[in-house]
Amino acid sequence: MSSGDGALAGHPFVVAHRGASGERPEHTLAAYELALQEGADGVECDVRLTRDGHLVCVHDRRVDRTSNGSGLVSEMTLAQLRELDYGTWHPSSQGKPGDTGLLTLDDLVKLVLDWNRPVKIFIETKHPVRYGALVESKVLALLHRYGVASPASADLSRAVVMSFSAAAVWRIRRAAPMLPTVLLGETSRFLGGGAATTVGATAVGPSISTLREHPELVDRAAAQGRAMYCWTVDHYEDVRYCRELGVAWVATNHPGRTKDWLQNGLTGVPSD
Repeated sequence: MSSGDGALAGHPFVVAHRGASGERPEHTLAAYELALQEGADGVECDVRLTRDGHLVCVHDRRVDRTSNGSGLVSEMTLAQLRELDYGTWHPSSQGKPGDTGLLTLDDLVKLVLDWNRPVKIFIETKHPVRYGALVESKVLALLHRYGVASPASADLSRAVVMSFSAAAVWRIRRAAPMLPTVLLGETSRFLGGGAATTVGATAVGPSISTLREHPELVDRAAAQGRAMYCWTVDHYEDVRYCRELGVAWVATNHPGRTKDWLQNGLTGVPSD
């Protein structure tokens, strides 16, 4: 995932943020299958550990917002989490419980690696969490099991690990030096400072609002040999802005629409 990826391709690569989460319930098989069908270049997920040590794709500390249950992910077992439905709240839900059950990281990695074209999986570890560094250890163990933890180069890697925690990025970098990493951040001061160099991140990841305020982050990252990953880029003007700046990867809730805008030259489409 070199700094020139986006520029060489002529447009940013599109990452499905929690799957095609604008059209399907986030972090469900339905969301990821749609994203892959729509041509996403990568998919993004957030991972947390269950009480009995399984990695599951859930963004919040609690399951209340995205399921028909209640409670902390870290205090529930995999079996308890599997009893819940993660799609009934979403407008697109049409009574397909098989598509909107709990998704484990294991199942998502399997889906992505078995897809009929190369797709990268961007795994975000959440911090602070009860289990601390164990999250990164478990992620790396899973990636080793699938043979993707030690790629020949960052560009050829099928997996990327990300976090807002510099310590988490450093743990990954130290244990798997060839695996690409993204240091996520809310402020230009953090992302433009020395933290990414200190932890050896191969990319930095600002929000679209931070990038609009500080477009110099792209050139600064490129000068340091880092790629730029921007989230969450859902509007036409923001997609165009990222392409003009030379952002390598854009995370979006609408991968199909975003791919369409990019492949059709971003012409004739009104701002939304």
